[in-house]
Amino acid sequence: MNNNALAQARDLSLPSREDSLKRDPSVSHFWNSNRKLLEDAWSEWEIENKDKLLVPDETLLDPELRKAINDAWENPEKENAVADLWEEIIPGVYVAQFFDLERLTDFRNYLEDVVNSEIPRRAPYGIQLNRYGIMLDPRSEGHLAAPNFQDFYNTMMDRFMRPIARLLLGTYGYDNQTFGFSIQYNPDKDKDLHAHTDASAATLNININLPDEEFTGSQVDFYDKATGKTVQTVFEPGKAILHRGNVPHATHPITSGQRSNLVVWLYGDQMQIPRGGASSYGSVGNRASSVDDNKSVGARERWSVPDSPKDTFAPF
Repeated sequence: MNNNALAQARDLSLPSREDSLKRDPSVSHFWNSNRKLLEDAWSEWEIENKDKLLVPDETLLDPELRKAINDAWENPEKENAVADLWEEIIPGVYVAQFFDLERLTDFRNYLEDVVNSEIPRRAPYGIQLNRYGIMLDPRSEGHLAAPNFQDFYNTMMDRFMRPIARLLLGTYGYDNQTFGFSIQYNPDKDKDLHAHTDASAATLNININLPDEEFTGSQVDFYDKATGKTVQTVFEPGKAILHRGNVPHATHPITSGQRSNLVVWLYGDQMQIPRGGASSYGSVGNRASSVDDNKSVGARERWSVPDSPKDTFAPF
């Protein structure tokens, strides 16, 4: 590893926001040509600050969810205890506590340390370059490559999100690949998001506001195509919304305060998502389970990690 990587990374001149938004080829060249340097810089930053940096791990997550998840990994037949923690607000949209409220401050302090590292990070294109606009997945240019964070990210995706999505949404076979970013909504910038669907089989949108960080507005509408009705929900600290990517949704303008979220996706190899946006479904109790190539998927298949390699396809 280059022991001067941290200083060299901090001296880099970042592409302009204008060039980033118009996808100028020089922007991609910047991130790709400096990828190794930035990865070394994040490793050096961790080592240099090891006595004061949080090591993110699954203890940041809600204790009840953690226990149910760990029990299900030991015995997949206990997976219904995981499903019972999620409230279905419309078909294909679920809500549950994801982060431990008592640990959110620790995680947010960690993200502040990330920002203060002065290591270049690529914000999600098309989104204001705000404090928490960071790409999280290694397939993304300029991602948060700190090794300890990546361990936490992989744990969150492999041990938590994927089996939950398989259990509730039936994504088995379309969830080998991961994607993630963070975003912040503010009244004067990035205040809303028009109706859209995601290029994912499953989306997990997690609020990381602290309990005393109140905001107004920023409700999220989900459109139920079966009934034609719209269901509105509001993010609460540490809570997550899990939904199929093909469910239309929109964010109302935020009118005061700030809302900060982590957004992570699952999809298949080469960004494949189920035909028609959803898998076929069998049943596990009263819960949906996927059917891939007309073969029922059992609990043990749901509680497994794909052995296929990660590809380099990313939606943006």
